[in-house]
Amino acid sequence: MHFSKIATVLAHALFVVPLTQAATWPNGPFHTSGRWILNNAGANVTYAGVNWPGAADTMIPEGLQYQSIATIVSKIKSLGMNVIRLTFAIEMIDDILDNGGDVLLKNAFTKVLGTTNGATVYNAVLKYNPQFNSTTTRLQVFDAIAAECFNQQIYVHLDNHMSRAEWCCSETDGNAWFGDTYFDIVKWKRGLQYMVRHGASWGSLMSVGMRNELRNPTSNSALSSKSYGWKDWYTNMVAAAATINTANPNVLIFFSGLNYDTDLSPIPTASSLGGGEAFRIANFAYQDKIVLELHNYQTSVTSCSSLESGLYQAGFDALSTTNSSIQNVIPVVMTEWGHSQDMTAYQSVYATCLHSYLPSQHAGWIVWVIAGSYYIRSGTQDYDETWGLLSHDWSTWRYSNGINNGLKPMIAATVSG
Repeated sequence: MHFSKIATVLAHALFVVPLTQAATWPNGPFHTSGRWILNNAGANVTYAGVNWPGAADTMIPEGLQYQSIATIVSKIKSLGMNVIRLTFAIEMIDDILDNGGDVLLKNAFTKVLGTTNGATVYNAVLKYNPQFNSTTTRLQVFDAIAAECFNQQIYVHLDNHMSRAEWCCSETDGNAWFGDTYFDIVKWKRGLQYMVRHGASWGSLMSVGMRNELRNPTSNSALSSKSYGWKDWYTNMVAAAATINTANPNVLIFFSGLNYDTDLSPIPTASSLGGGEAFRIANFAYQDKIVLELHNYQTSVTSCSSLESGLYQAGFDALSTTNSSIQNVIPVVMTEWGHSQDMTAYQSVYATCLHSYLPSQHAGWIVWVIAGSYYIRSGTQDYDETWGLLSHDWSTWRYSNGINNGLKPMIAATVSG
C-alpha cells in the first residue's frame, strides 16, 4: 500500500494528524547509499533510539501496567530520540498461524504470571491503557505502539529477538542458532514475513532486524560442530532477507553477526565465508535495503582507543570510504549497548567513549533499554531493571543526571549530524 493511503487510514482511524505532517513524515521508505541511510527526500537519517522489549514470556511489550503507551512514547520523544527497537518472538506468530489465533491479553498474563498476579497486572494495563479491553490481543498492543509512534514521529525498527519467548540470551537456551531446539528455520522466516507484511500498514515501520544475537549452540554439540559459522550464517540470513524483501520491499533489512552480534568482520572486506561464498552487496537485488547491526557490552573496557579499534575491526569498517580493502560500504547501526543507570557507569570509559565515538562516525545506535521493570524475567515477576532508562514504575528517569548530561547530548550530536 502506498504511504499516503496508510497515513490517511491511520489518521482517521487512530488519531488526528495534520495533513502537512502526514505528507512529510516519515519520508519513507528509506534506502541506503554507500554508508548512509537516506529517506525518500534524499536526506540522511541516523537512528538514535532505545530498545522496547516485547519478546519475553508474555509476548507483550513491557511496562503497560505502570504507564500508558502515549506516556512512554512521549518520554522517548522528549529525549530527542527518533526510533524504538521493538522486539518480538516468533512464538507469537506460531500461535496466530498454528495454534488457533493470537492470545488475549488476560490469558497471556494469567498463563505466565498466574491467576492472581496475572489478573492484577492485566487490570493495571487496562487502567493505564483504556483503549484495550477483553478482546485485545498481544499483536494489537504492537499495533497500538506503532500507531502512537507514528503519531509522535518515532520510527519503528522491528527485531526478532527470540523464537521461544523468554529472557534473552544464552548459548544453552535452544534459541541460539539456526536449527537449535526452538529455532525452527522455516517458522522463523515465516514469522519475519508475517510481521513485515502486518507492519506495512503502520506507517512508522522503517526497518527490521532478522535475528538478535546469533550465538554458538553449545548445548547442541552436533549442531555447533557442523553448522555454527559464517557459511550457514550466509545461507540462512540471505534467504530470510529475500523473504522479507518480497513480503515488504520498503523496509530496511538489518544483518546481525556471530558471537552475540559482536562480530561482522568478514562482511566489509567480502572475505571468504566458506563453501565458496562471500558477502558482496552488489550481488543482491535489494542492495539498497541492507544495513549491518552490531552489539557491544564491553562495560569494563579501560581504553577508548582499544574499544574504537575493536569496533572498527568487528564491522564498523564498513563505514569507511577511504580504506581500499573495504569491498562492502554499508551503514552500520549499534542496535544494543548499555550500562547500569548510575553515576559510576556514566563516568566510565565505556560510556564516555561511545557517547563521543558513535556520533563522530555518524553511526546510528539504539540503547538497551527503556524498561524500568519487566512483567517477568528469568522467573522473577516485576523484575527491577537497573539498566533501564526509566524508574521501576516507568514514571521518571532512573538516573536523570546521566540522561541530561550524557545521553541527551549524544542524541543531539547524532541526529544533528
